[in-house]
Amino acid sequence: MPRPPSLARLLKDARACRLCAAHLPLGPRPVLRASATARLLIVGQAPGTRVHETGIPFNDPSGDTLRVWLGLDRDAFYDESRIAIVPTGFCYPGKGPSGDAPPRPECAPKWHPPLRAAMPKLQLTLLVGSYAQAYYLGDRREKTLAATVRNWRAYLPDFLPTPHPSPRNRLWLRKNPWFEAEVVPALRRRVRRLLA
Repeated sequence: MPRPPSLARLLKDARACRLCAAHLPLGPRPVLRASATARLLIVGQAPGTRVHETGIPFNDPSGDTLRVWLGLDRDAFYDESRIAIVPTGFCYPGKGPSGDAPPRPECAPKWHPPLRAAMPKLQLTLLVGSYAQAYYLGDRREKTLAATVRNWRAYLPDFLPTPHPSPRNRLWLRKNPWFEAEVVPALRRRVRRLLA
């Protein structure tokens, strides 16, 4: 039986991926970070235009909010040896009717299984937004994102679902104050223990 590819090989191949190039308005520019020693995997949606330009995941207002939720500064958040960031879609998918288009459907099934297999020290996967939750939780999700996030304990110890930290979700956060009162402190405690 052939040996699975190394993480270095997988990352090189993923960053060179052109699988859905014909559908990407700005062309392919896969943005992801991973290491074999990572303990936390953050799975978001897909890069926005600013992340596409810089090549740095969550290098935008969404990332600022996510770092507050996690209780991490930029240096800790971008410590690749401890935190992997692998979105559901690696490239900017273009605009949709309200905000960015959904992540391309080809990406996660092709890349997530081998990348996860090459990160044996992962202890928690943060599922940021509905697309990450759909891919990883499938039928285990509740009927709405709010219900899925409210039921966060049911997905531990492997997964913890959150809303997307986009500024567009400020209304959701105002309507669901339990998230920042209950889930965020628990998330910070888990992340602190995980990265200690």
